[in-house]
Amino acid sequence: MHKVILLVEDNPDDVELTRLAFEEAKVANKLVVVGDGAEALDYLFARGRYADRDAGDLPSIVLLDLNLPKVDGREVLQAIRANEATRTLPVVVLTTSTEPFDVEASYALGVNSYIQKPVDFEQFVWAVKQVGLYWLVLNHPRTP
Repeated sequence: MHKVILLVEDNPDDVELTRLAFEEAKVANKLVVVGDGAEALDYLFARGRYADRDAGDLPSIVLLDLNLPKVDGREVLQAIRANEATRTLPVVVLTTSTEPFDVEASYALGVNSYIQKPVDFEQFVWAVKQVGLYWLVLNHPRTP
């Protein structure tokens, strides 16, 4: 059984590009998409509309945009790292920002990787494929 990939992204175009990239890369994991930081936290901690979800069944990876409505990506990352159950969950920031502050703040909050979204479609597909290959195939996650 493949674990899910949680994509936290409010831009529908980027959601579709990510779906296409994983499809092209033949990544079999289910992609769960949430459109804001509050929904991401509800999903991860099995509350709100996700209250019936098993909170122990965490995604393989969280792909996190920084600039999100309701709760921004930095706050989502902070909440993930502050919780014992999600502390070691792999989180990759996938964002348009190249601001040094955003990069530094993300690493200070415990992100595993920071990737700027390429503007070019082919480069975006390549980047998402690499993320999938590394985090879902090559990486050996820590077992709880």
